[in-house]
Amino acid sequence: MSQQHTTQDWRAMDAAHHLHPFSDTKGLNAQGARVITHADGIYLWDSEGNKITDGMAGLWCVNIGYGRKDLPEVAKRQMEELAYYNTFFKTTHPKVAELSALLASVAPDGFEHVFYTNSGSESVDTMIRMVRHYWSSVGKPEKKVLIGRWNGYHGSTIGGASLGGMSYMHEQGDLPIPGIAHVEQPWYYKHGKDLTPEEFGIQAAQWIEAKILEVGADKVAAFVGEPVQGAGGVIIPPSTYWPEVERICRKYDVLLVADEVICGFGRTGEWFGQTHFGFKPDMFTTAKGLSSGYLPIGAVFVGERVARGLIEEGGDFNHGFTYSGHPVCAAVAHANVAALRDEGIVERVKNATGPYMQQRWREVFGQFAHVDDVRGVGLIQAFTLVKNKATRELFDNWGEAGTQCRDIFFKHNLIMRACGDHIVCAPPLVITKAEIDAMLETAVACLREFEQLVAARS
Repeated sequence: MSQQHTTQDWRAMDAAHHLHPFSDTKGLNAQGARVITHADGIYLWDSEGNKITDGMAGLWCVNIGYGRKDLPEVAKRQMEELAYYNTFFKTTHPKVAELSALLASVAPDGFEHVFYTNSGSESVDTMIRMVRHYWSSVGKPEKKVLIGRWNGYHGSTIGGASLGGMSYMHEQGDLPIPGIAHVEQPWYYKHGKDLTPEEFGIQAAQWIEAKILEVGADKVAAFVGEPVQGAGGVIIPPSTYWPEVERICRKYDVLLVADEVICGFGRTGEWFGQTHFGFKPDMFTTAKGLSSGYLPIGAVFVGERVARGLIEEGGDFNHGFTYSGHPVCAAVAHANVAALRDEGIVERVKNATGPYMQQRWREVFGQFAHVDDVRGVGLIQAFTLVKNKATRELFDNWGEAGTQCRDIFFKHNLIMRACGDHIVCAPPLVITKAEIDAMLETAVACLREFEQLVAARS
């Protein structure tokens, strides 16, 4: 019989040998990590038997929910048939071919080609190389600069972290790399001042135009942005923003790239965020919801213009990964995407649970003295903790209030995330209306406890 371990055993092994991502290892080891042992639907259980509501779908990824029986069966069958082979050297396999065809069928019109990776970060790094290779292939090798947004997030690889606008990431590893520029994020609450949301959307898009002119349109390869900034705090741009961004990119012959790693595969109520916001990029990156986190896989969707340039003029694209299009990951991703389609999960988010969540989210959080900018779309939503709602004054020491609030949520077995002083939520897409009500009831109690702490400090 295998040895039976306790929570303390696991914590000790973890502290002794495991370096966690985005963590202060010394502090974490002193506290001890929470040990998650199993999951079902929207719920997790830890090694102490606590039932936890996962309001973040893992890391924005478990769209189809935990505990599916079909996806493990698909993985088992594929492992028995063909556990691995690469897609280098003029080789393919059935599952990667079938997944590619399925993805072309659910993607917006004009996206017939995909390149496979193992994560969102790898998708972004692949996109950076592909964008630069495209321009070189069509005779414009000087177009190398990619423009991202401050507070945008594009992963933690060297390229992705450079393109993202997280200053605390740039401080480690001498980032950003050359050829990356940034513009301000389209956060209306902070930067809109006396403008209407629609006016601000146009103004924020024009910041991109100004940066293109500053760098030189002949040197700018692409503008890259998340339809909704996820890790930046669920920053939802005004309706005028993305159509104006697309117009500007077309005007200056700059590629438009959407980072759909979080928004893709149903999060906004559409298959992809670009559809919700009414724009058409030249390329877009994905991962997370592609397999709902059941196995690691990502994909870069390449539009007709770029694909034609790469295929007809590009020759070898000297880039790829050992596990690009891994047969087991491809099989599971195919089953996941087919289930999202065939079970009507994306449509349910658009027509039922998404609108219900947004209505209830605004109702329950609009009542609090230190909560403002209550916002969301589909099943991604947020609010901002503020010092004074009347003046839109934010708390001092950005992120401190958010961490305190998040810890209260965790204490009550509800996972929501603090991004600075933004509290964000993105549950599995299979959440029901009853589960939304239960989750928000707990969240309201947590916010009351937080506001009591604020009052006690005043």
